[in-house]
Amino acid sequence: MKSKSIVALGLLLNLTGLTAGAASPASDAASVRASGAVASAIADPDRPSKDREQDSHRKPAEILEFVGVGRDMHVMDVFSAGGYYTELLARVVGPAGKVIAYNNPPYAKFAEQGIAARYAGDRLPNVQQVTSAIEELELVPASLDAAVFIMSYHDLYWRPADGSWPPTDAAQLLGKLHAALKPGGVIVVQDHVATAGGDTAAVVDKLHRIDPAVVKADFTKAGFTLDGESDVLAHPHDAHTTLVFDEAIRGKTDQFVFRFLKTATE
Repeated sequence: MKSKSIVALGLLLNLTGLTAGAASPASDAASVRASGAVASAIADPDRPSKDREQDSHRKPAEILEFVGVGRDMHVMDVFSAGGYYTELLARVVGPAGKVIAYNNPPYAKFAEQGIAARYAGDRLPNVQQVTSAIEELELVPASLDAAVFIMSYHDLYWRPADGSWPPTDAAQLLGKLHAALKPGGVIVVQDHVATAGGDTAAVVDKLHRIDPAVVKADFTKAGFTLDGESDVLAHPHDAHTTLVFDEAIRGKTDQFVFRFLKTATE
């Protein structure tokens, strides 16, 4: 029998793509280019049909515009799982751009079928798949324009009793990402809202949600500046007390979207 932790991770990977501030810190001209690239990426007929079915509730156009991603950028999809956003990012940045699809071993294991299908036949040649523990992750300094955590940041605090997910150090990962970002680079975090306060690990284990204040505090401590917030995935009816995989709320959770900036003066 599968443990509750394994089942939860499997459901999480499905949600992450297995099967209000300014739009971006970029210039107006760059934002216009990004808009065209984003629209073309979403409309691309080569995208898997299962991805297209998720577009209406995931709102990728709004999220990618909020990131400010455009042609030729280098971007990292953190805990990319089956790669719903990895594929979109790859299509936006184009052949001269690059996307790092990062998973730690548990994510890679449970998303292995989705990963195999996503990259079969070298269909996304500008994607570099990286699988490693956070402790062993190596990134080129000042090489990234942007990074995203899509419904995955809370997993840094997940501590299932059966040990199926290893202890992960949020501060260590953010430190590596800060060093890897170019000055002016951004990280966008989208995740499920938890009620304020309480033990973060316990809340994550029970509900797979995280207090937005915890995320802001983590990024501030790591040297980032909060650069924008979006309510595009806000669902006020969500009481923030239900497991995100519960069919009553699944796909309709209240989600925050934050953009953090590595200032150009660093």
